[in-house]
Amino acid sequence: MTRLIRGLHNVQPHDRGTVLTIGNFDGVHVGHQALLALLNQKAKERDALSMVMIFEPQPLEFYGKGKIMVPRLTRMREKYLALAQCRVDRVLVAYFNPPFAALSPEDFVDQVLVKKLGVKHLMVGEDFRFGHKRSGDLPQLQALAEKWGFTVEIIPPILTGGERVSSTRLRQALTQGDHALVHKYLGYPYSMVGRVAAGDQRGRQWGFPTANIYLHRALTPIQGVYAVRVHGLAESSLPGVANLGVRPTVDGTRTLLEVHLLDFEQNIYGQHVKVEFCKKLRDEQRFENTELLRQQIAQDVIKARAYFSEQINENR
Repeated sequence: MTRLIRGLHNVQPHDRGTVLTIGNFDGVHVGHQALLALLNQKAKERDALSMVMIFEPQPLEFYGKGKIMVPRLTRMREKYLALAQCRVDRVLVAYFNPPFAALSPEDFVDQVLVKKLGVKHLMVGEDFRFGHKRSGDLPQLQALAEKWGFTVEIIPPILTGGERVSSTRLRQALTQGDHALVHKYLGYPYSMVGRVAAGDQRGRQWGFPTANIYLHRALTPIQGVYAVRVHGLAESSLPGVANLGVRPTVDGTRTLLEVHLLDFEQNIYGQHVKVEFCKKLRDEQRFENTELLRQQIAQDVIKARAYFSEQINENR
């Protein structure tokens, strides 16, 4: 099982002696997955632990002073679950606060990599920078590694189908609603996880009860109405139709994921679910009144049923 370490202060003696990689790993796409497979291989060769260091908040968020300009593909919990799926031994969350950001390149290597983690081997990309204001570069890293007795491996871009996959390209594919390309970049459909909370019951009054999931995100990489599959409520996934947005017709302000499960009536408040986005049906929009919204939801349900029927026929 992958151990989650929340903060450098929680690193224990049995967490030391690592083959380490460092980054945001937003989305944990196929490029990341290939790197993590290599990380595990190198750790096994050295009889060491494989460890991924990620940051909270992400450095751009820290330097942006809370102004989130680029939506995350994965929240912290989602990222950890995806990294655990890749079977790394440790996920270390380094809190990117003023003292951490102020570490010089020398102090980052000395205090964090050597004294705290006992790193044996470090794997980084060609564009890796470290220390205060990204002032440390690869030649300096290699010199410091030689001084402190660990090795550094520079990993060239990992290509998938002849192209470099990045979190930016994945966001673009999501924005464009190209779910086939998203699946290619991730290796699986894009999803979000969360806990079902009580809502205002409007959907139930209109004949379309919804599971309401608060996403705890400043921005989301996608918005709109989707055909979805929901995992975690039954042995197999359940089909549904979801709205992801702020619900402008009812003057909503907070981003909410509302899922209407097709032909499902059970009480699921408090349960953790994973919502898999299968196909975008339309953009979120404001209607003149709630009756027009109700009529549109009915049409969305028809489209979602048609989509899932097509999928069943294709798989026969």
